[in-house]
Amino acid sequence: MITYYTDGSCSPNPGPGGFAVIKETEMAILGSEEMSTNIRMEGEAIKEALKDSEGEECVIFTDSEFWVNILTKWADGWSANGWRKKGGEIRNLDLVKEVHSLYKQSQAQVVWVRGHAGNGDNDLADKWANRAREEKLFGKVLL
Repeated sequence: MITYYTDGSCSPNPGPGGFAVIKETEMAILGSEEMSTNIRMEGEAIKEALKDSEGEECVIFTDSEFWVNILTKWADGWSANGWRKKGGEIRNLDLVKEVHSLYKQSQAQVVWVRGHAGNGDNDLADKWANRAREEKLFGKVLL
């Protein structure tokens, strides 16, 4: 089973953003955007982990409880309702649809971890997400 830790970063929020995926503590998958949000960067990181897993069984740890809820509680209902929800629009709908589709085709388990709580791999993802944002990094880096 493949293990991933993901994180996103924006400063200010909204503003320049970066994300990181730590795979098996051996590799970082990085990306950035000129203008984004924390939520969007968190989703981009999960998307990249799902793509990298290529359908193999994996666990994705994220400190975004929001994205865990999207994938495990809300998106199926929104999809069944024509991508509408009670109370307004679904923000980042393009990304939500893409990540949801990848998740449904995967063998991934998405698990929430508390951010900035001394979890070494989550802290590493945070460090690399900030670096990706600051240095506008893209691609894969061996750790």
